[in-house]
Amino acid sequence: MTPVRWPRNLALLTLFAAFLVLIAGPGIKSGILPWQAALLGFAVGALVCGVGAVAMLVALVRRHRSPLVMTALVVGLIGFLIPMSLIAEARGVPPIHDITTDTGNPPEFFAITPELRGPGTNPVTYDPAIAPLQAAAYPLVRPVTLAVTPSEAFFQAEKAARAMGWEIGATDSITGRIEATDTVPWWGFKDDIVIRLTPEGQGTRIDVRSKSRVGKGDVGVNARRITDYMNNLANG
Repeated sequence: MTPVRWPRNLALLTLFAAFLVLIAGPGIKSGILPWQAALLGFAVGALVCGVGAVAMLVALVRRHRSPLVMTALVVGLIGFLIPMSLIAEARGVPPIHDITTDTGNPPEFFAITPELRGPGTNPVTYDPAIAPLQAAAYPLVRPVTLAVTPSEAFFQAEKAARAMGWEIGATDSITGRIEATDTVPWWGFKDDIVIRLTPEGQGTRIDVRSKSRVGKGDVGVNARRITDYMNNLANG
């Protein structure tokens, strides 16, 4: 590259890398891109954005102050910093994707079968090795006991699930079980939820389990989902 053209070429490369970052979520959500390929493009694009942003700063110092260079600098910084914030968030939580309020006897999935979840997805069975990792990372993920009958508790539990925007897959008031699916915004990843109601004294105990269909870790999404649901249920 000649000294005159290198800022332009690197600026265009930076903009293309930012496009890879931007298209990852919609690509997965629409089904156009396999999630593995989309995440690879997301990671590579973020790295190139970071390098490109530094290159654009160098170009500015050398008085290559075109609108293209300025645009690539801003876009490159955004395309680098947003993924880095997600990576930093992921490093703060254990690489687990199956969270439950009862690690000793987690609620089971019945209606949401492996066939429904699709090929290449995580198994619906629970791995006991997750329990100590969850206890250390999410000590506030606990069951809630409502001071109402199981039938009233079931009504409240289903109402709270629908208020969360979840897609209800199955309900069984006799056994006290609700199964649902939640779609992660922007990314489009689907996580499955099962709610179990158990009579306890004069009230009803609510246990919840939330499990990602794909991926080893969940960046804390499943724990936050359960906590939000329990707070809504307790306050509703």
